[in-house]
Amino acid sequence: MLDVLIIGAGPVGLACALETQRKGLKVAIVEKGALVNSLVGYPTNMEFFSTPELLEIGGYPFPTAHYKPLREDALDYYQRVARDEKLDIRLHQKVLKLDGEQGNFTISTNKGEIPTRNVVVATGFYDLPNPLNVPGEDLPHVSHYYKEPYQHVMQHVVVIGAKNSSAKAALQMTRAGAKVTLIVRGPEISNSVKYWIRPDLINRIAEGRITAHFNATVTAITPEAIEVLTPDGPLRIPTDFVYALTGYHPDEALLGRLGVEPDTADEARAPLFDPATHETTRPGLFVAGTVCGGRATSRWFIENGRHHAQLIAAHLAKPAVHWPA
Repeated sequence: MLDVLIIGAGPVGLACALETQRKGLKVAIVEKGALVNSLVGYPTNMEFFSTPELLEIGGYPFPTAHYKPLREDALDYYQRVARDEKLDIRLHQKVLKLDGEQGNFTISTNKGEIPTRNVVVATGFYDLPNPLNVPGEDLPHVSHYYKEPYQHVMQHVVVIGAKNSSAKAALQMTRAGAKVTLIVRGPEISNSVKYWIRPDLINRIAEGRITAHFNATVTAITPEAIEVLTPDGPLRIPTDFVYALTGYHPDEALLGRLGVEPDTADEARAPLFDPATHETTRPGLFVAGTVCGGRATSRWFIENGRHHAQLIAAHLAKPAVHWPA
């Protein structure tokens, strides 16, 4: 039987495995997708906002020639750390439910059952986009994930949103030769957009290279156009591609099946947990990383979420939380 099963093989899940394994506990990770699956889905050559040392786990230096690492740097770094630590990682295995109690849990997956004494949930949020809830959102030319600009050369593209992902996508596609229209629900580009990106986007809008509609709401998407309600009335914008970069949220259905209780007093429905140990209201079940913020996905990042691993490992290493084999 495992001492700890970690759900999620992202950077924080890997950090949890590193720290608990170093405490002498028997640990495994189960992941429904690839290693660091969210990073695999990030845009090609995406630049992190953090410096390398803030992304490090387990004391391993993060080598890169860039001041701010690229997605590809991180993919290489985390797989190297996982290999060097000889972590037991079970990829492409989806967790379905959790039965039992602390000391005698059973995790059911699509590939079988895994007995474990404790469970750490480090599932992040990137796999579930926030829907627009409008007709046509499921059309094939509509995506909630942006990868790279090159297929959009000389195409009309609509980007929905006004935060970092939307801003960078709009700028990249414009410079690659696309005609970009930006749909923004608020009155301006969000102040949360990074300080070196926001003025670039504002200037491209001012010079007319990017068309922007503010205080605008998407009402429908058709194969040829997007319907938008603006302060000046309804607008129909012809488009070849639509990127609805409206953010993401945790898998609340899975969290519920695992027994993670949300804080109903928190608008973001963040999990209830002890901040000193990260144990939830279900004994033996812990949360780590961005999932700790619920729908407030900007509360935790790799930079601060990786430290959850140390708190959890220190708690699980105490003699009081060990059980006989």
